[in-house]
Amino acid sequence: MIGLLQRVSQARVEVGAETVGAIGRGLLVLIGVQKGDTEALAERLLERLLGYRVFPDAEDRMNLSLCDIGGGLLLVPQFTLAADTRKGTRASFTSAAPPDEGRRLFAHLVERARLAHPIVATGRFGADMRVSLINEGPVTFWLET
Repeated sequence: MIGLLQRVSQARVEVGAETVGAIGRGLLVLIGVQKGDTEALAERLLERLLGYRVFPDAEDRMNLSLCDIGGGLLLVPQFTLAADTRKGTRASFTSAAPPDEGRRLFAHLVERARLAHPIVATGRFGADMRVSLINEGPVTFWLET
């Protein structure tokens, strides 16, 4: 499972004219589900997302986690993260999980996130979404379990 996390001062996801998820300061995480991913891998990714130290402390060092600052977590499904781009000029998605499996594991991740963290918002699986954010830093990390 892949998580592309971005430290943000704000982020939101729109589907059509509707805002389906929004946070203030926190993490926007694009989630890619690959073939062979499991609930255990989703839970390990969540553990890393909540504990990953990307926020500045009093000395401006990245020593604080999302849990430390009490920030928001915006999880957005994005199957294109599982693309193989090593050759050619068109991505291959053979390593991405099938849609039903991706939907199930994304839902599992969201369910666990809502049990573990007070501020969780999401995008909509399979929808044509518009994601807007203000990336602080910019700070962006690729996490893979």
